[in-house]
Amino acid sequence: MTNLSIHVQDYLRLRRSLGFKLETPGRFLDQFVAYLEASGADTVTAELAIAWARLPEDVQSIHWAHRLGAVRGFAMYLKTIDPVTEIPPRDVFGARQLRPVPYLWSNADIGRLMEASHQLRPALWAATCETLFGFLASTGMRIGEAVGLERSDVDLVEGVVTIRDGKFGRSRIVPLHETTTAALAAYAVQREEFSQGSRAFFVPSKATVLATGSVQAAFNRLTTQIGLRTESVRPRIHDLRHTFAVRTLIEWLRAGIDVGAGIPALSTYLGHVNPAGTYWYLQASPELMELAAIRLDGRFGGGQ
Repeated sequence: MTNLSIHVQDYLRLRRSLGFKLETPGRFLDQFVAYLEASGADTVTAELAIAWARLPEDVQSIHWAHRLGAVRGFAMYLKTIDPVTEIPPRDVFGARQLRPVPYLWSNADIGRLMEASHQLRPALWAATCETLFGFLASTGMRIGEAVGLERSDVDLVEGVVTIRDGKFGRSRIVPLHETTTAALAAYAVQREEFSQGSRAFFVPSKATVLATGSVQAAFNRLTTQIGLRTESVRPRIHDLRHTFAVRTLIEWLRAGIDVGAGIPALSTYLGHVNPAGTYWYLQASPELMELAAIRLDGRFGGGQ
C-alpha cells in the first residue's frame, strides 16, 4: 500500500469515527489515488485533481463537482501532513446542487395516497404501502429509517420507535402519536396473517425484505394515478418529511409556542445533527407566512 493510500484510509477512518459514512467519497478517493499513482505523482495537485474529476464524459457538471469535492476534503486533511499538497478551488465547474422545491402535502393529499395504496395487490403489499406512507407523514421519518425498522424496534405498548444507526450513525427514540401507534398495531396484526418469517416490521410479502426502490416505484405510480404527479409537479416521498416539519411549526405558531426554543427539540426528533439541518426543511407556505406575520405584528405592536 502506498503512502497516499494509507493517508486516504486514515482520513476516511477519522471522518467515519465522527459519524460520516462517506461511501461514495471513499470510492472516489480510491480511484483518485490510483489515478495519481498512474500519473507518477506522489501528492495532490489542483491540476491533477481537476483533470481526474472531469474524466467521466456525458455527465452533468454536478457529478464532476461531487468528485472534486471528495478530493478537496481529503486534500485539506493531507495538507496538514504534507505542506506541498494543493487544495483544488471550490467552484471550478460552476455547479451547485440546488435545493428541490418540496411539495407540501395537504391532509387530503395524504388521505388520497393512502386510499389508493389500499387498492394495491396482493393484500399485504397494499397494507404495507398504506401504513408506511401514513407512518412517514405522521413522523417525518426518513424512508430508509422506516424500511430498516425491525419488529423489536417498534414498541406498540409504549408508543415509541427506536431508530438504530440512522444518518451519520446516530440512533434516537421517536415517540408516536396514539393514532399512529394504533395504525401500526393494526398493521402488525394483518402482517402476521401473511408473514411470520421476517424480522422486519414492514414487509412486502411472505418472509421477504422490503426494498426502498419498490416503495418508490409504487409511490410514483400511485401519485400519478391520483393526479398529483404531472409534468410540472413531482412529489417525492422525502417531501412528507418536509411537510411534517412545516406543519409542526404551524401548530406551534397557532398554540403560541416559542418556535426558536422548540427547534432544537424538532431537530432531535427528526434526527438532525444540529438545528441548521432542520431549517433546511422549512419551506415557506401561505399559512406559515400568515401565522408568522401575525406573530411579528403582535410582537411589534402593529403600529404604522
